[in-house]
Amino acid sequence: MTFTKTTEQSSKYEHLEKMSVQELLSNINQEDKTVPLAVEKALPQIENLVTQIVAKMKLGGRLFYIGAGTSGRLGIVDASECPPTFGVPFDLVNGIIAGGDTAIRRAVENAEDNATQAWKDLLEHHINENDVVVGIAASGTTPYVISGLAACNKNNISTGSISCNAESPLSQTAQFPIDVVVGPEFVTGSSRMKAGTAQKLVLNMISTATMIQLGKVKGNKMVDMQLSNTKLVDRGIKMIMGEIPISYEEASKLLKKYGSVRKAVAGFNKK
Repeated sequence: MTFTKTTEQSSKYEHLEKMSVQELLSNINQEDKTVPLAVEKALPQIENLVTQIVAKMKLGGRLFYIGAGTSGRLGIVDASECPPTFGVPFDLVNGIIAGGDTAIRRAVENAEDNATQAWKDLLEHHINENDVVVGIAASGTTPYVISGLAACNKNNISTGSISCNAESPLSQTAQFPIDVVVGPEFVTGSSRMKAGTAQKLVLNMISTATMIQLGKVKGNKMVDMQLSNTKLVDRGIKMIMGEIPISYEEASKLLKKYGSVRKAVAGFNKK
């Protein structure tokens, strides 16, 4: 199959500057509606990657996302939300961006074109054969990401990818590629739009499905979440009340005593 970079193809909309605000919003929304359908077509690929991640994590492995620009930032967002949501160690899911932490807020010149830095960045985390590295690049051509996965392959480390172009160089490098082909962007080449949305949806699926498979959710509740603010404490108390026929005050005392919903319910049931 010939590689076509659809993320760079011209928008099907012309003269955007002449559109009213209502027209702009309506047309962007029409394009956004196509993204979940594109993700649906990639579900078998997503399943293959999640299955591999779960297997590796059960062996003590970790998950790494590597990317540049918007893709890198999305990986960092997903990684950073795992500890508070699922109560896992901060280094179980890791986001690495080309150019380092500075690039989270401001683009670092030529960082994505560096074909040797990704492996160096991974080595700082003592990457090993139990880990899984997922490269994220809308175009599927980012040298930083491709070279990082290639180095992982040589060192017997499982690799996955998320790209928005079919049969991209990145997809061909990854052992477990995911291709979500969303087509041309509303603003030509602005892959932070549909491509970015697609990547976010896939990342949500990967981390959430993995954590559920690892037992971090009970029923449909985040029983291991970190109680880091008043809203989450209140949610935790109500979760306990949903499991045990006790008052809000009693549930609050249990939560303070045990520090998590799961432990509070288990502690009460042992009485």
